[in-house]
Amino acid sequence: MNIRVLVMLSLLVGIGAVLHTVAPPFFFGMRPDMMLAMMFLGITLFPKAPYVLLLSLATGFIAALTTTVPGGQLANIIDKPLTAFAFFGLVLLTKKLSRYKFTQPVLAAIGTMISGSIFLSVVLYIIGLMEASFGVMFATVVLPAAAFNFIFVAIMYPIASKILQRTSLAKVAQPAPAVATKAD
Repeated sequence: MNIRVLVMLSLLVGIGAVLHTVAPPFFFGMRPDMMLAMMFLGITLFPKAPYVLLLSLATGFIAALTTTVPGGQLANIIDKPLTAFAFFGLVLLTKKLSRYKFTQPVLAAIGTMISGSIFLSVVLYIIGLMEASFGVMFATVVLPAAAFNFIFVAIMYPIASKILQRTSLAKVAQPAPAVATKAD
């Protein structure tokens, strides 16, 4: 693992933690998870499995520490790694479409809906601490968060990728081309 990449990812997690802490709650103490947008940004900039695992675990634990939802601690720890690898799979599947302007924001919105579904399922059905229904919670918290993350990533991804292109991290962020070997 590249130390510079780890520093960049930790900065994204730190910014996400601040955004997550200051975001106002919408419904039943739930607030949109701004750490997701930063996690998605990190995954799109550095799409490698070890980085995704580390980023998802760090994001999950910090989100668990800052949550205001009853039972949200366990839900965040379960939700973030599952969401991160689902999002990572989407990034790999849409690699050929990544040059289009709205690919990353659309993926962020889809990833937010995946995360919200996992989080709500854990809180409502496994832990059983909330009285609201899944549909109401999804419509009042997850969909606005998905819209916000779409806009946030649409603004931040071009800026972050331009900054990355101007640094030595550009070589690390892009996967190395396959090397053909000659058989004897």
